[in-house]
Amino acid sequence: MKILHVIANPKPVVEANSRQLTEAFLKALKAKQPGALVTEVDLYANPPPYYDYATYRKFWYPVFDPSYKPTDQEKAAAKYALKQCDLFNQADVLVMTTPMWNFGMPAILKAWLDQILMPGETFSIGPGGVKPLHKIRKVVVLVSSGGTYDAGDLRDGIRNGIKAALGFVGITDIEVAWAQGQNPFFFKDHAERKAKAMADAVELAGKFAV
Repeated sequence: MKILHVIANPKPVVEANSRQLTEAFLKALKAKQPGALVTEVDLYANPPPYYDYATYRKFWYPVFDPSYKPTDQEKAAAKYALKQCDLFNQADVLVMTTPMWNFGMPAILKAWLDQILMPGETFSIGPGGVKPLHKIRKVVVLVSSGGTYDAGDLRDGIRNGIKAALGFVGITDIEVAWAQGQNPFFFKDHAERKAKAMADAVELAGKFAV
């Protein structure tokens, strides 16, 4: 099993609840799947560019006009996306480590999603609709937030955003372990909430047992 782990938290593990969830998840997973291979992409160490016009032209113009030949500028703009799409396509499982900031995912994670949702790379598109070109079968999101958000909460830009983006390329098996209520000024039980989320992360890892 090949796992692509995308880290969207700039804090060290000791300060980052979401990264601690991931440590617990991966430790439990490797205990059950010692042969699992994990490739890490730390977005703050290797930040994605913003989606720009040159990148758009490189990937989308050939969809509308198969004879279109990207320019050297467009090819250069696509280098990050091509590398990330290759990593994405090699993986069986995607693990995303992220905080919730201002009711959504960090901009750097959205920028990464923009770079891997590329026609001709992770999906094809035509008269028959969108068809996946990847082999991702499961996504695990490990997230922390200061506040609390029930499923369906309109303020939740994490679950909704990730499910919508990855659902576009046929990924529907998305599970979340979430340390909610981590702001100690508002939630006196933040430690208990974190412990529950850690247990949830370990439980998710157990679902990969063979």
